[in-house]
Amino acid sequence: MNVMIVVTHLLGTGHLARALTLARAYKTSGHNVTIASGGMPAPQLDRGDVQILQLPPLRSDGVNFTVLLDDQGAPASDAMMGDRIAALLGQLTSQAPDVLITELFPFGRRILRAEFEALLQAAHNLPRRPLICASIRDILAPPSKPKKAVLADQLIDTFYDMVLVHSDRDVTPLELSWPVSETLAPKLHYTGFVAPPAPSPHPRGSGTNEVVVSAGGGDVGAHIFAAAVGAARQDPDRHWRILVGGADAAERGVVLARAAPPNVTVEPARPDFRQMLHHAAASVSMCGYNTALDILQTGCPAVFIPFDAGSEVEQGLRADALAKLPGIAVLRSADLSPDRLTQALLEVTQAVRRAPRQTGFNGARETVKLTARHREAME
Repeated sequence: MNVMIVVTHLLGTGHLARALTLARAYKTSGHNVTIASGGMPAPQLDRGDVQILQLPPLRSDGVNFTVLLDDQGAPASDAMMGDRIAALLGQLTSQAPDVLITELFPFGRRILRAEFEALLQAAHNLPRRPLICASIRDILAPPSKPKKAVLADQLIDTFYDMVLVHSDRDVTPLELSWPVSETLAPKLHYTGFVAPPAPSPHPRGSGTNEVVVSAGGGDVGAHIFAAAVGAARQDPDRHWRILVGGADAAERGVVLARAAPPNVTVEPARPDFRQMLHHAAASVSMCGYNTALDILQTGCPAVFIPFDAGSEVEQGLRADALAKLPGIAVLRSADLSPDRLTQALLEVTQAVRRAPRQTGFNGARETVKLTARHREAME
């Protein structure tokens, strides 16, 4: 099959990471795949194994997702938005995909509705229409107004064949965060969680007995890093490693390192992060979809500080569900302090260490199978 995946990450890089995992599963199965990525470039995620069409990049204004900025921090111009649509339609025409997948839309990214609708309408007008799927994570940002759910239903009914829910229905059914209507329910297909293959232990044992602190690949997490520096001062006999994400990771890291005690290493986010978790004393992080799966796949003790700026609730719901497992604690941003972080770390490191979870992560392979089967049925 010929597959086109369209994704725009606006703050962190989790959406792009999940899209890349899907793309690699298609490629491993012998299919041709291209990702059209509309967020800021994330070189730490690009292994060079998946074809990526980089659209003129956008990011949000912090947690204000109603304002779009270009890569220079200026408001996105109408010309730039037009260039994005032209690039998407050009890729659609030249690739003529058998399967078209939009990541998150129409359940989110409504600010990009014009470009998604242009793409979807053009896909329906192709001589050979692709199978059209929406790809969504386990927990969505609940609609703040009923009309947002109604709009999603209308777009699904008009344009989409399937909604791929990347979770386990028995663990996190979509109803936890989104109203499932009679229109939506027949198109839902649960794939299981989408994760890359479980990481092997680090060949050099990097991260051994360390507290590894991370905040994803975006320009966020300053409050977590500040609390970690304070907690590390109270824990001088253990090494702490702070991994800073985002386009300005190097600059932010320099400032943070100046304030850190000698037992703290500050460096940009690194591609072997997942392998380090096998050896770490504990992880301190937010609770995005990909990070949560990393913790489950490695069994690493974890303190989650869910991202909750701008009334975000998705990560909090996920963290609370995971906190039922041993060796996992949750601290809300409002409660975060060096003392509270130190206490939470004591709790999770003294708990019985969980074995790495080995099942339930085949969502990418299942997505390939589901879409192949439904594409064949269209012929």
